[in-house]
Amino acid sequence: MSSIDDFDAFEAAAKPKLSQMAMAARPTPYLDGLNPAQRDAVETLTGPVLMLAGAGTGKTKALTTRIAHLLNTGTARPNEILAVTFTNKAARQMKTRVGNLIGQVEGMPWMGTFHSICVKLLRRHAELVGLKSNFTILDTDDQIRLLKQLIAAANLDEKRWPARQLASIIDNWKNRAWTPEKVPSSETSAFNHQGTELYEQYQTRLRELNAADFGDLLLHVVVIFQTRADVLEQYQRWFKYILVDEYQDTNVAQYLWLRLLAQGHQNICCVGDDDQSIYGWRGAEVGNILRFEKDFPGAHVVRLEQNYRSTHHILAAASGVIDANQGRLGKTLWTDKEEGDKVRLIGHWDGEEEARWVGEEVEAAQKGTRGQRPFNLEEMAILVRASHQMRAFEDRFLTIGLPYRVIGGPRFYERMEIRDAMAYFRLAVSTDDDLAFERIVNTPKRGLGNVAVQKIQGAARANGVSLFEGARIAVMTKLIGGKGGKELEKLVAGIDRWHAQVRNEADTHIETAEMILDESGYTEHWQNDKTPEAPGRLENLKELVKALENFDNLQGFLEHVSLVMDNEQDADGEKVSIMTLHAAKGLEFPMVFLPGWEDGLFPSQRSMDESGLKGLEEERRLAYVGITRAEEVCTISFAANRRVYGQWQSSLPSRFIDELPTDNVDVLTPPGLYGGGYGAAGMAGQASPAMQGAAASDMFEKASKADVYNSPGWRRMQSRGVGGGLRTPSEAKNMTIDLTATSAYGVGDRVFHQKFGYGEVMDIEGDKLDIEFDKAGSKKVVAKFVMSADAADDVPF
Repeated sequence: MSSIDDFDAFEAAAKPKLSQMAMAARPTPYLDGLNPAQRDAVETLTGPVLMLAGAGTGKTKALTTRIAHLLNTGTARPNEILAVTFTNKAARQMKTRVGNLIGQVEGMPWMGTFHSICVKLLRRHAELVGLKSNFTILDTDDQIRLLKQLIAAANLDEKRWPARQLASIIDNWKNRAWTPEKVPSSETSAFNHQGTELYEQYQTRLRELNAADFGDLLLHVVVIFQTRADVLEQYQRWFKYILVDEYQDTNVAQYLWLRLLAQGHQNICCVGDDDQSIYGWRGAEVGNILRFEKDFPGAHVVRLEQNYRSTHHILAAASGVIDANQGRLGKTLWTDKEEGDKVRLIGHWDGEEEARWVGEEVEAAQKGTRGQRPFNLEEMAILVRASHQMRAFEDRFLTIGLPYRVIGGPRFYERMEIRDAMAYFRLAVSTDDDLAFERIVNTPKRGLGNVAVQKIQGAARANGVSLFEGARIAVMTKLIGGKGGKELEKLVAGIDRWHAQVRNEADTHIETAEMILDESGYTEHWQNDKTPEAPGRLENLKELVKALENFDNLQGFLEHVSLVMDNEQDADGEKVSIMTLHAAKGLEFPMVFLPGWEDGLFPSQRSMDESGLKGLEEERRLAYVGITRAEEVCTISFAANRRVYGQWQSSLPSRFIDELPTDNVDVLTPPGLYGGGYGAAGMAGQASPAMQGAAASDMFEKASKADVYNSPGWRRMQSRGVGGGLRTPSEAKNMTIDLTATSAYGVGDRVFHQKFGYGEVMDIEGDKLDIEFDKAGSKKVVAKFVMSADAADDVPF
């Protein structure tokens, strides 16, 4: 064929088909509602496109309109579009919105989550990874059961090396697309140096069972694409256009899967926001979105920066915080909405005061008595960094009868570890509580299974006594042998001891509660647990003990919890939302409260310790997410002091507070918050140089010394002439801070206890001291609840 013929053939091939011309003639009214940046992202159909979409900038609208445009112009058929989301709900909403734009769309078989799409692909090619097409997908319980079998066969102590820890390690390796032979040498020490070997055995066992776990769904398909070029080429031809939502949340395996599919035609559009990448702890790699332009040279980057959600001051505050991050692509959010109220910043004496103030503000906002329009409860949310922070707010709202819901998890007193601890407390108060005994008899594991429990129940029934007394009989008559019998004997003795302490008020109820959790082995159980949830459960247990400080005794506390939990609101009706910052991503509320902005709590000390600068930057992105959830009113608060196990601990405001631009913030801190040289201000001189710098910062000074009655925000609220009078924030209480308790004493040392007074240390056993008190006699006390007599002389009680 001549070169002219070649040219004619090429020209003919390049001419659009009549059907495409007819499709292209269709009207495109859906483009009219887009801003210039959104329209650019929608109409750039070929080649790699990165839609860098800031919070509240209409990225879902742009993404769904792009799909509609591909279909409406005849550029692609429904089955030629691969549209990937992270949740089934998002996929359903996307399909519905496309249908609303161009009419009902038939087909779209490749719109869904990473895992739902990979299941379809894997069933087509299961034999390539040693499976049959009817393979089973294991749930978490089945996975844990299988791993327990392998751990037992390896002669490992399952208590020290729990199956859940191994499951977490393997899941992390699969998220990084590491098959057993690809796990790097740096990881070989995992799980007592047997992690990779057990991983290989686990994968072998899965194949024998014709099963796959959740991580395999993606990993197997990546392996198939990497090893079978013919299969990969088939899907590269099928999926002519690829669209990905929330690209900043992808892990390594998802990233490789997408790159393999797009490396041919490169018609891939990724939508995401590097400033909202907050899931690093579960494998997300912010680097995926940061290197998009390197992965796809010549990529067209569209920045969606017009925000439709928040006011100017809220956006400026969020931008001020996130600007401090080094690893980001950069964008500046703006809005054509009115300036609105400035972000409100307020410091409180302690966490309980913070919860009381928020409760007052919520009630005032309902009535519109803070210089703003009335807000209903559905329009308000409290976003916390850690779930244990919810306790103070739940307690306060239950006490004042304010309806609320916890999103993303159970309410505080409904959490497993809290119910377990409360069951121990109930038994210490009343040994006749059979339900409490049933809950804790084998929690933590004591070798008392169903058969042993049935023997205890039989002994109780035969003698007409409680289960606890039935257990005592079982111990005395040696009904239960082996380890279980010995553990039951220890438990019975422990309950007797705790019950006597409660009845005789031998110690403060806070000390008794801590001793119960300690001696029962329950605290140690979670300390030894290697699952990702364990640290949070320990924090919740600390928070539970802290809640006891508001009550005179254990019984009073248990009655309070029973009454307030019984006062459950109906499912119907308005409720204020309480959730973690992670759970709030993607949501928006007219009024948002962001409590607990204190260094160590937010940013999380654990995140910084584990991940260094990378962890700090993710914490800062989390702060950005929190601020940008607010549409009209955003309030940030912190506490100067927190009580932990009866001891006052000073705290400094979060470093993120000093990154807020002062022009966009109203400081409402009550006067006298740091008066008297105590609290964070008083302790700043003893802090590290970095913390001293924070204490000396401009925003810190404003927050700690501001007079709420003279602040611009307060004056503006007064000038608006709101009827009914404004309720002023509560004054800081006239309280002092206990000095840090010394944890090690010597025999003969003079010490001071707040309840029992002065005494002399007679004997030491671990962290427990035998003290002969001058007036209260001999007592056994946990060391952290006393201070040296010399230190006590300097504290004005």
